[in-house]
Amino acid sequence: MIKLRKETRSHRTFQELAVSGKHKLAQAVTIAPLGFEGCFHTKISPAVAIAKGHVDPWWGAPRGAPLLGCKSGSHPMGQTKNHKTNKGNTMKPYATEPHTLTSLPGHCRHFLWVLIPALFPGLALASTGGEGMNFTSHWAGYLSVGVFILAYALVIGEESLHLRKSKPVIVAAGIIWTLVAIVFTQTGDTHTAEEAVRHNLLEFAELFLFLLAAMTYINTMEERGIFDTLRIWLISRGFSLRTIYWLTGLLAFFISPVADNLTTALLMATVAMAVGGSNHRFVVVACINIVVAANAGGAFSPFGDITTLMVWQKGMVTFHEFFALFIPSVVNWLVPATIMSMVVSQEQPEPVKAGEAPLKHGAWVVVGLFVLTIVMAVSAHNFLHMPPVLGMMTGLGFLKFYGYYLKRRGSRIEKREYLGEQGLNLEGTPEAPTTHDRGDAHFNVFLAMERAEWDTLMFFYGIILCVGGLGTLGYLGMISELIYTDLGATTANILVGVLSAIVDNIPVMFAVLAMGPDMSHGQWLLVTLTAGVGGSLLSIGSAAGVAVMGQARGIYTFFAHMKWTWAITLGYIASIWVHFVLNEHLFHVVGPMMD
Repeated sequence: MIKLRKETRSHRTFQELAVSGKHKLAQAVTIAPLGFEGCFHTKISPAVAIAKGHVDPWWGAPRGAPLLGCKSGSHPMGQTKNHKTNKGNTMKPYATEPHTLTSLPGHCRHFLWVLIPALFPGLALASTGGEGMNFTSHWAGYLSVGVFILAYALVIGEESLHLRKSKPVIVAAGIIWTLVAIVFTQTGDTHTAEEAVRHNLLEFAELFLFLLAAMTYINTMEERGIFDTLRIWLISRGFSLRTIYWLTGLLAFFISPVADNLTTALLMATVAMAVGGSNHRFVVVACINIVVAANAGGAFSPFGDITTLMVWQKGMVTFHEFFALFIPSVVNWLVPATIMSMVVSQEQPEPVKAGEAPLKHGAWVVVGLFVLTIVMAVSAHNFLHMPPVLGMMTGLGFLKFYGYYLKRRGSRIEKREYLGEQGLNLEGTPEAPTTHDRGDAHFNVFLAMERAEWDTLMFFYGIILCVGGLGTLGYLGMISELIYTDLGATTANILVGVLSAIVDNIPVMFAVLAMGPDMSHGQWLLVTLTAGVGGSLLSIGSAAGVAVMGQARGIYTFFAHMKWTWAITLGYIASIWVHFVLNEHLFHVVGPMMD
C-alpha cells in the first residue's frame, strides 16, 4: 500500500484516481488508511466504504487499524475508565466519564459529523458540502426522474400529439437543473451545479455548431440540385425492381457516412416510391432495406450518425479507427438485405416520367468545399488536437464566401439583362444565362441555415442537459455500476443497441459517454456499432426510420417493419460476432486510443 502511494506523483494524484472510479485499488488505498475521512477525500459514501470492507462499520476506522485520529487508549465517545491499563486498546466501546464533543480529538469529531449524515440522509443536506454527494434517494432526485420520464413520453407521442419533440425536453432540462441547483445550494455548495451545467452547455455547443455547419452544406447541395440529379438518373435508367432495390441500398450505405443518414434515407426512399408506384410490397422491403443500410453505413463514420459524432468528439475513438467497423457494418446490412431480396421480383417497373433537374452553377464546387471542410475537421482533431467543430465552422465560412460570389454573379447577370446586354450566343460571347443563374442574385447561405433541423438541434439541447442533470444527481453512476459492473461490458453494450430501438439512441449514447465506464478499445467500438445499428430493429428506433414512415405514410408502417425484425436481428447478431472475430486484438487495449 505504501509502495503504491510512492509510485504516484502525490497522494492527491492517487485520490483523483479514486474519485474518478477508474482505479478500484486507488479507492481502497485512499480510504483504508484514513477510515471515514477517506470517504471525504475520495467522495465514496460511508455506506459503500463499509460494504467494501475498507472501514470498520462501528468506529469508521480501517479494519485492524488504530482508531482514526484518536490517541492510544482514547475512544470516540470519551476516555476509557482505565486509561493507563488500556493503553493500546483502541476499540473499547464503553465510556464511563462525562464528555462533550469539543473535548474529543479533532479526527474523532470529524468522524461523528460523517457518521450522522450517513445514518440520517435527510440531515446530509444541512451538515455537509454537496460535492460528490449522491441524491438518487432524495426527493429532488425522484422528482427529476419523473419530469424526465414525462417529457420523454411526450417525445414518443410526437406524431399523435403533433407536438415538436424539442419542447418537452427543453422545459424538462430547465426544471431538472433548477432542482439540482436547489439541492446543492442547500448543502452550502454553490459552485458544483454551475460548473456541471457549464460543462454540459459546452458539450452541446460543440455538437450544435458542428451539426449546423453540416446541415447547411447538405441543404446547399440540395438547393444546387445534387440530390435531384441523382434521383432522376436512377429513375430514368429503366432498372428492374431488384436492381433498384440493391442500388438504393448500396447508395444509402455509402452516402450516409458523408451526409447524415436521415437525408440519405429520404433521398433513396423517394426513388423507391417513384419506381415502385402501386407495388406496395416492393416499396415496403425497399424502404426497410434503405433504413437498415443508412444506419449501418453511418456506424463506421463520425459524420454518419449523431452517436458516432459524439463518440469521436469525446475522443473515445479516433477518426481512422472507425473504419474497423466497416466490415461489421456491411454484414449488418447485407444479412437482412439478402433475405428480403428473395421477395423482390426481377420485373420491370412501369415507365416513370423523370422530369428535369439540371445542376445549378457551382454545384460541384459546393461538394468540393464540403469535402474540404470534412478534411479540415479531421485534421483539426487529429493533428492540432483541437475540437473538430473548429474545422467545420471554418468550412462554413468558406461556403459563405462562395455564396457571396454566387450572389454577385447573379446580380451582374440580372443587371446585364436589364441594360439590354443579354448574351446573343454569338461566337466569342458567353453562353446565355439560365433561369437558375438569374436566381443566384437572391442566393443566401442563411436561407440554407434556416432550413436546418432546428427542432432536432433544440432536442439535443434538452436531452444533453436532462441527462447531464440526472448524472449530476448521481443516477448515471448508479446505472453504470448496475449494468457495466454487474452485467459486464459486452452484455451492457449489446443491450445498449436493443435499447436504442426503443428509445432514441442519442440520449442512450450520451448517457454512456457521461458514465465513462472503464472499457477496452474494442468495447467502445462495440457500443458505437450497436448504438448505430440497433435502431434498425424497429421503425421508430432511428431518425431515418421515422422520417421514411412519414414519407411513405400508410405503406411503410411500424408493423410492416416488424414483419422483418427477425431478419434485421440476425444481421445485428452477425455484425457483433464479426466485430469480435476481426477486431479481437482491440479488446486487449484498455480504454480509448487517443491521437
